[in-house]
Amino acid sequence: MNEAPPPPAHAVLEAAARIAAHAAVTPVLRSQTLDALAGAQLAFKAEHLQRSGAFKFRGACNAVWSLPAEQASAGVVTHSSGNHGAALALAALTRGIACHVVVPEGAVAAKLANIARHGATLWQCAPTIAAREAMCAQVQADTGATLVHPYTDAAVIAGQGTAALELLQAEGPFDVLVVPVGGGGLAAGTALALQQVSPQTRLVLAEPVGAADTARSLQAGERRIDFVPDTVCDGLRGTLGAPNFQVLQAACTEVIVVDDAATVAAMRLLWQVLKQTVEPSSAIAFAAVLAQPQRFVGLRVGLVLSGGNVDIDALPWSAA
Repeated sequence: MNEAPPPPAHAVLEAAARIAAHAAVTPVLRSQTLDALAGAQLAFKAEHLQRSGAFKFRGACNAVWSLPAEQASAGVVTHSSGNHGAALALAALTRGIACHVVVPEGAVAAKLANIARHGATLWQCAPTIAAREAMCAQVQADTGATLVHPYTDAAVIAGQGTAALELLQAEGPFDVLVVPVGGGGLAAGTALALQQVSPQTRLVLAEPVGAADTARSLQAGERRIDFVPDTVCDGLRGTLGAPNFQVLQAACTEVIVVDDAATVAAMRLLWQVLKQTVEPSSAIAFAAVLAQPQRFVGLRVGLVLSGGNVDIDALPWSAA
């Protein structure tokens, strides 16, 4: 795994300029009904409407367009359960370079189809982080492609922070921002964006009970990533990256741990009230607000709806 240091806070502003020609400026959604349920003023950044269906296009695009021309010509490679792979495939397409994506067995079918749609070469491996990284190393060695890690790459982290940057610029100021956390790319990027433009805003992360390594790590003061993920939030099963932990620890970030039943209930509300098809890994941010409303009552709260690549044929309604 790439253990390079995290990017400086100003890298988020540079990323915003770099990806402006390629990434969508996604809308901010509001609902009086959901405000009443939460007892707060909620603003949802609709990153499920981003190109490739998730915020991850921002980081992937920044990484691809940060590469020198000669290095880019050999292509890029990554491992991903879906959203980052699709994002990198599309970003590579915008630059006309090859993309290789290592995917774990059992990945969501809709997400695999999304990757293939953008012309990437798929490589399947066992569903462990070690297997993903070994396969990535092999593809790198065989092709000369540059590894773009899904959440520890500095350019990826900076790019992910542009979602919060846009939200703050369009609708800020906010008392709190709530984002999901898995590997920590969006979380760390958001922390950097806040440091740059809104240091008074609290950052709260939403994490599933079955993959709560960020909560454990921040509480322990060191990364605690030895666990087997068990959550419906397939996009949040990655282990917290070292540079991501460094940023989140320095930012004194708060974490709310949410069970899958609450996440699915929140997802249903977002579908029914906002009329938006978001995935569980996205809905968990809203679930966190509903789970601990006393933390948010009366406040202006920004939430990043991170993705909408739902496998319609395998909806987890039974978890509700």
